[in-house]
Amino acid sequence: MDDRRAYRSLVAPAGLVSYRVFVKETDLLISTRTNLRRKAIRLVHKYRDTIEEYISLYPDFLTSLVPLPPDERAPRIISAMLTASRRAGVGPMAAIAGAIAEFVGRELEEFSGDVILENGGDIYLNSRVDRLVGIYAGTSPLSGKISLNVRAGQMPLGVCTSSGTVGHSLSFGNTDAVVVLSPDTALADAAATAVGNCVRKPADIIKGLERAQAIAGVSGVVIIQGDQMAVWGDVNIA
Repeated sequence: MDDRRAYRSLVAPAGLVSYRVFVKETDLLISTRTNLRRKAIRLVHKYRDTIEEYISLYPDFLTSLVPLPPDERAPRIISAMLTASRRAGVGPMAAIAGAIAEFVGRELEEFSGDVILENGGDIYLNSRVDRLVGIYAGTSPLSGKISLNVRAGQMPLGVCTSSGTVGHSLSFGNTDAVVVLSPDTALADAAATAVGNCVRKPADIIKGLERAQAIAGVSGVVIIQGDQMAVWGDVNIA
């Protein structure tokens, strides 16, 4: 297994079937009541095709590191990414993993009352029971020792992670993990990037918390750098 996704070996949500879906760069771990892999593959193709077609028409959507203007004619997933990027103050592609997770997850809910979909550390959660979400934070001594207890009443919920030390995603910060919670998974993804960009040293953690609080729609955040951790909002540490 790719070392960046070694944490997946620890995933075992009770009562659900887990399976992976690969489409080009998209690599999902999905947990549902029954195996819905074939449906999930079709949905990933659908949303990837929509995003790729939009990029072919508007190349700045792919490369911009700052928000772009609204587009009233854009498909729903594109609008979600544009809105999330404006709220968080980052480029629209900072929201892509969270957007795909939520849009695919919501369509799978037609066939499964419980859906947990993880896309490179960005998770869409909708379950009828409480769920634990572990935090992987690279070489931090806190990595793997902290979980979030997500209550059934909080869901559907996006739980998205950005890191300056783990993975391949672009980050201008140096955190081991920034975990953002929001009912809007695209926003959680974009906000995790925005908060992570603020934190380059332990003294910046408070700045990161303030940045998260300033983003409308964010309900909680956890920031880990080395042996330091800060928490704000509707976050239940297990």
